Amino acid sequence: MNILPTINSPQDLKRLNAGALLALAGEVREFLVQSLSDTGGHLASNLGVVELTLALHRVFDTPGDKIVWDVGHQSYVHKILTGRRDDFLALRKLDGLSGFPKMHESAHDAFGAGHSSTAISAALGLAKARDLRGCGKGRCKKASCKKACRQDRVIAVVGDGSMTGGLAFEGLNNAGRSNTDLLVVLNDNQMSICRNVGAISRHLNEIRTTGGYLGAKAGVHRLLEDLPLVGAPLTRGLESFKSLVKRAVLQGVLFEEMGFRYFGPVDGHDIKALTAVMEAVKKIRGPVLLHVLTKKGKGYNCAERSPTNFHGVGTFHIDTGEPTKVRTSLSYTDVFGQHLCKLAEKDKRIVAVSAAMSDGTGLEEFTKRFPRRFFDVGIAEGHAVTFAAGLAAGGLRPVVAIYSSFMQRAYDQILHDVAIQNLPVILCLDRAGIVGEDGETHQGLYDLAYLSHIPNLTILAPSTTQELTAMLDHALTINAPVAIRYPRPLAGGAPREAICEASISTSQPEADGMAHVESSTPASAQNPVGRKMRPTEMPPIIQGQAETIRRGKEIAIISVGAMRDTALAVVETLIASGNDPSLYNARFVKPIDANLLEKLREYKHIFTIEDGVAIGGFGSRVNGAHVFAFPDSFIEAGTREELFARYSLDAISIANKIQMLTSN
Repeated sequence: MNILPTINSPQDLKRLNAGALLALAGEVREFLVQSLSDTGGHLASNLGVVELTLALHRVFDTPGDKIVWDVGHQSYVHKILTGRRDDFLALRKLDGLSGFPKMHESAHDAFGAGHSSTAISAALGLAKARDLRGCGKGRCKKASCKKACRQDRVIAVVGDGSMTGGLAFEGLNNAGRSNTDLLVVLNDNQMSICRNVGAISRHLNEIRTTGGYLGAKAGVHRLLEDLPLVGAPLTRGLESFKSLVKRAVLQGVLFEEMGFRYFGPVDGHDIKALTAVMEAVKKIRGPVLLHVLTKKGKGYNCAERSPTNFHGVGTFHIDTGEPTKVRTSLSYTDVFGQHLCKLAEKDKRIVAVSAAMSDGTGLEEFTKRFPRRFFDVGIAEGHAVTFAAGLAAGGLRPVVAIYSSFMQRAYDQILHDVAIQNLPVILCLDRAGIVGEDGETHQGLYDLAYLSHIPNLTILAPSTTQELTAMLDHALTINAPVAIRYPRPLAGGAPREAICEASISTSQPEADGMAHVESSTPASAQNPVGRKMRPTEMPPIIQGQAETIRRGKEIAIISVGAMRDTALAVVETLIASGNDPSLYNARFVKPIDANLLEKLREYKHIFTIEDGVAIGGFGSRVNGAHVFAFPDSFIEAGTREELFARYSLDAISIANKIQMLTSN
């Protein structure tokens, strides 16, 4: 009999015996592999927490008890056990099941998450709220008591990778001195996304491997066994003394010093052991830390062998683990990584900084070729930026590669430590704009708004990978902070030859010596509408200058970064309907081309197109412009195409809107 179909709520787990629980763990893993092979998602992390999640829901009673998942990408098993199994058909799809905990999705999701190191702080807040709602007697035992203090327990589940983030330790520090009933489960799988780094990781590894303890224990055993007559009895007596030795050598002294009662490490794949220890620690007053050892990718050989590659997956073949869709072109990330290596060969001052995402940001080749010039600081974006500021102050040229949505976590460091001191740090914001299936927590829509008002900072947005490499070159010539933001998709895009087809104009070249760069061909090469022009080389990147793609009349369109291809399609539609629009590629979000802004005075209608938020974005600083951008709301999960269409930012919708606005 299959057990999983009978599990519709956590209460169903409590009737199962040990054998049934073990069988259920296998079924959950099979379900995860089968389901995610069709939808994609976070696989390795969820395979690693199957038994841990079963034990949590067997011992505790959600939604009364609160489980707070750090990051949340390991919450799939939790979702399966809390009545959302059938929703996995629409996992990470438009209007479907989120890949992260969401409070409005289920009462069992006590707190939303998507970024790292937040669970302890949030759980402490929930625990304090529980205490304030209660009768003031802590966890009282009166059956008549209706207050929250009577039963509610709060559990934070935190990966060891998240412990490289400073916010986790801010939460630990506060919780440890609070004397609040709180359980922190440290899910220790030796990994975050890439291999963990830093002193905390080393500390946990020493506890995990217990080499010092085991070696000392073996040595004492040998010494005692060699003693005549009394050796054997003393050896047996040593077992009763073992707990004291274990406490001195193994236990989490760091956590104990912070005010936590430490228990572990415990085998995170032994349901019986997990259940027993959780039943014990839930009775202990005050803050408790339970250290659990798990294996990322457990139960699926492909994921066990390569947990990093199976952290976040697209659709794949179960038998081989190979993706069903093979990439045929390079991404912006790939091109960034390759070009940075070329630059580093020529300039020994160049160093690269990652926040536990070397593979995801394209730096894996850099780590191999320049290991002494690569720094992975762990999941600590704020530290990464200030560390880079120190590198720059020391005469180096640091390049910090972090996802756009994660760079938000380093805002103060960008402003205070880099920009105020005008240090030449290059911030490379990968996954800018719409990211897609990970939803609200990962959309890179806010970087232009939160960076544009920072003095001393140049902001660049490449429209092609060719521009990305040129902008990296240009950034190294600026002795000041620079941010370059680029999208997730494959490099693809319309080649410059295709631009020429959309750049057809019967207008004559500018005669006023405009500063912004012209990309159209000389007048002698221009052709009537509908005939192809000669291929054009990409104009050089010049500080603060936009690129003129097409010159027309009355209508001016300015595209930002990756929205160039959309803008080209809009222009083609407008030309076909009898309009003669101009098209500019902004290139610089800051400083905006002053000469272009002056030129825009000649146009009757001005439109900007960007893959960011309208409030505080590029278009908000162009007088008189109608801004095509995302609204003042959080953007849900979905493919880029679906989301651009839903928010009327696809080429057809934009062209129709422009035609409506210009026809009046």
